[in-house]
Amino acid sequence: MRPAASVDSVRSWVVVAAAFAAMFASFGIAYSFGAFLEPMAEEFGTGRGATSTFFALTSLTYFGLGALSGVAVDRYGPRRVLLAGGVALGAGLAATSQAGELWIGLVTYGLGVGIGVACAYVPMVAVVGGWFERRRTLAIGVAVTGIGLGTLTVAPLAAAMIDELGWRTTHLVLGVGGAAVLVACALVVPRPPVRPGPAALTLEEAVRNRDYRRLYLASVLLSVALFVPFVHLPGYAEQAGADRVAAAALVGVIGAASTAGRLVLGAVAARTGALRAYQGCFLVMGASFALWGLDGGYGVLVVFAVVLGVGYGGFVAIGPAVVAERFGTTRLGGLLGVLYTSAGIGSAVGAPLAGLAVDATGSYVPVVAGCLALGLAAFVTTLRVGR
Repeated sequence: MRPAASVDSVRSWVVVAAAFAAMFASFGIAYSFGAFLEPMAEEFGTGRGATSTFFALTSLTYFGLGALSGVAVDRYGPRRVLLAGGVALGAGLAATSQAGELWIGLVTYGLGVGIGVACAYVPMVAVVGGWFERRRTLAIGVAVTGIGLGTLTVAPLAAAMIDELGWRTTHLVLGVGGAAVLVACALVVPRPPVRPGPAALTLEEAVRNRDYRRLYLASVLLSVALFVPFVHLPGYAEQAGADRVAAAALVGVIGAASTAGRLVLGAVAARTGALRAYQGCFLVMGASFALWGLDGGYGVLVVFAVVLGVGYGGFVAIGPAVVAERFGTTRLGGLLGVLYTSAGIGSAVGAPLAGLAVDATGSYVPVVAGCLALGLAAFVTTLRVGR
């Protein structure tokens, strides 16, 4: 094990850069699926509900496997985990590009992208945390901005590529590029040098803890609503008159705003405390759906994407700090991984149900109203933490 003097060093920031790149590539690809929804539904002759299952299975996979990948990075180190993620991501998207039936693409896309993200997210958050002591919150915040910037860049890029190359070739190109990034990151990321600190809750103790269960429930409720715009907002915007690239760019706006949210709300958390700032993120995200419901045109949708993105960015950046403060740091990977399975459940339910509702009613009004109610219920649940 390397000496503790290695922490908060130049090499530590190299690890942050690698984590940023891994999250940029993996989440950028995962959150670009809204651009693929319409052309894939058209080719396979399916509705939005059935095609949305691609995203649902993907999110369920990467959030569900986070508990395993967090434990795996402690046991085997980040290099093996990232290499496995790169292989899965590349192979999954290559196979999806050749799928002749919806169910085949569903399996290859969901497992390939899902495993790729699972190997890039929770493990790299834990590894970055291990390379820092004094600047741990800042380092994690910088690393996870890769999620927002990846979403900002890849979603509109994918839409433009689909127009030029078709959705099949675009999947193949993204698969090759994403795999290359994860493999390159694996080559430069060593194990964290720090020794374990004070003992944290075990997973068994955490699931019996009321505050941990409340955080889990709040995340489930929020996630049912949160991931609906990533899949359905582009289709809604197109229906309202926006062109394909502009519609897909709304997902990019969420990503850009989330980057600001990670940095700004991280600074707010230093003043107010992590838990209070985290609760504020839930309120911002839940209330933001009222803007979508205004039906005020593309400009209002941009405002909605900004507000949702800011809250989402803080949610991602501050969550690990809340878990570390309340439950300890030595098992942070496992604790975060299990907590994030709640987001997998919520995202797996939300996007398909929203698609089915739109197909059945021809309207997005029930979807938006449901998201607003769930988001506010999640906020109320967070207010019970610590009481």
